[in-house]
Amino acid sequence: MRLGLNLGYWGAGNDAENLDLAKEADRLGYSVVWAAEAYGSDAPTVLSWIAAQTERIDVGSAVFQIPARTPAMAAMTAATLDTLSDGRFRMGLGVSGPQVSEGWHGVRFDKPLGRTREYVEIVRKALARERLKYEGRHYTLPLPDGPGKALTLTVHPAREHIPIYLASIGPKNLELTGEIADGWLGVFFSPEHSAESLESIRVGRERAGKTMAGFDVVPTVPLVVGEDWQACADKVRPYASLYLGGMGSKQKNFYKDLATRMGFGEQAQEVQDKFLAKDYEGALAAVPLEFIDATSLLGPKERITERIKAFAQAGVTTLTVSAMLQDLDEATLSLRVAVEALEAAGVG
Repeated sequence: MRLGLNLGYWGAGNDAENLDLAKEADRLGYSVVWAAEAYGSDAPTVLSWIAAQTERIDVGSAVFQIPARTPAMAAMTAATLDTLSDGRFRMGLGVSGPQVSEGWHGVRFDKPLGRTREYVEIVRKALARERLKYEGRHYTLPLPDGPGKALTLTVHPAREHIPIYLASIGPKNLELTGEIADGWLGVFFSPEHSAESLESIRVGRERAGKTMAGFDVVPTVPLVVGEDWQACADKVRPYASLYLGGMGSKQKNFYKDLATRMGFGEQAQEVQDKFLAKDYEGALAAVPLEFIDATSLLGPKERITERIKAFAQAGVTTLTVSAMLQDLDEATLSLRVAVEALEAAGVG
């Protein structure tokens, strides 16, 4: 198992510190550093900036939003980043959610599975530098009855194959991930509750005539180091509360649905009810400690070591950590402790 670092969104006033963390992760031998996008900073610009100031660590999008760019544009960006980074780019893709897709990008959130399948097929076709012709339900290239021309990508990526990851939560989307992607970007992953999700991925792999060998299972896990693990959990509460309570609408919140499948349905509903009623303190308090602990790395190095063993045994191949509400010194220490815990766990 390898370690990764997720920096989340840019532009929150901690940009210089995030760059320092990326450099530290590079020095420590982390496998990859990921950047996100929603409706603020975009991931490609951030990844270019990081790649230019690191040496060995891969840079990955977690994620490029599918409604934000055409598949051909995604392929152009991937090829450019891979070239500039000398073969260090990993492309994570995700459909985002209805509110962002339709409210920010003006793209209907319909048929996400079919749209994702076609999107990945076009991206791969473009990156293979094939003449871009495609006839699908959601995409047709070139457009018929017009002046459009089937073109070939002019950039030569550093590698013949740029790995594609999908961020997925629901069972059908997980099956699709196993079928068409090189890896999975997971969220709120718990070793004790992961069997159902991983089984869905295995079903997709079998459908494509593949096994789990070589498939990268990459959950992002909050990491907070300290003597009192319950105090550490409090730094994760705002993140968990936001996603369970406010990331999506009352009718469609994929993260709340995931928590429900994990057995935290009643508590997740309470978090959402309080969050949407703007009782943010109540929503924070309603996040169950057991949920935070199951999906995080909390406490002293010895406790983190045991949890890392559990993640490895569950099938995680790249454990991506995220330093929650910590200053640069605390976050840097956390990254170092994670390396020491991985070594102590004997799964690296």
